[in-house]
Amino acid sequence: MELKYILTSKENGIETITFHRPEALNALNSELLDDLDAAVSDAALDPDVRVIVFTGEGKAFISGADINEMNNKKNLEIIDYSRKGAALFRRIETLPKPTIAAVNGYAFGGGLEFALCCDVILANEKASFALPEATLGIVPGFNGTQRLPKIIGLSKAKEMMFTGRRVKADEALAMGLVFKVFSLEDFQAEVIREAEMMASASASAISLIKSAVCAGADVSVDVGKDIELGYMTACFGTEDQIEGFTAFLEKRKPVFRR
Repeated sequence: MELKYILTSKENGIETITFHRPEALNALNSELLDDLDAAVSDAALDPDVRVIVFTGEGKAFISGADINEMNNKKNLEIIDYSRKGAALFRRIETLPKPTIAAVNGYAFGGGLEFALCCDVILANEKASFALPEATLGIVPGFNGTQRLPKIIGLSKAKEMMFTGRRVKADEALAMGLVFKVFSLEDFQAEVIREAEMMASASASAISLIKSAVCAGADVSVDVGKDIELGYMTACFGTEDQIEGFTAFLEKRKPVFRR
């Protein structure tokens, strides 16, 4: 598949999807969202892909939504655009495969909102994060108001959104927005190392774990514990469960099939 604004590569079960619009600092427009949708769909259906890594080309991860495109839209058109992006981000958030946002630079507006829908956010030391919509007179449109408070807390999220200020990588790490920060030199290798650890685990177990987490995110513990019980029970009798237990008893590394 030939895509204009997305580059893809696959190695050792890891699919890397790179935002490829460097002339606009990888700003999101309708075409890029369409390309992303196509690339994600292919990776989701590919049985050889166990982990999906998202990153950006150049000095930006995603610098935000394309203001030039948005500037010409009216109310109903903006609703359609926002729903399109939000639906795609939600689909990525609930993919059965683990996802990593490898934030290599600017993650502003829609860029931060995209990173928030990934399972793990890794960053290099030059990365920075912001939701600057209030400084443009608008509201975040890809569900940043919903996801950010759940990750860093209401007060910190409100401060970021009310001021639109840029948060550097070290502060993002301290506030729990980012899982790990790496040097520029080590970043790519460390991202792959993290992805390889996920790829070596049971894909079926990860899929069920992710489903349990998503299903239980907004319910009480009493409801969530039964959700978890259902997914845990579903693992037993699978090839991966049998292999995992057998490998443990035989004191060897498991070789999972899916």
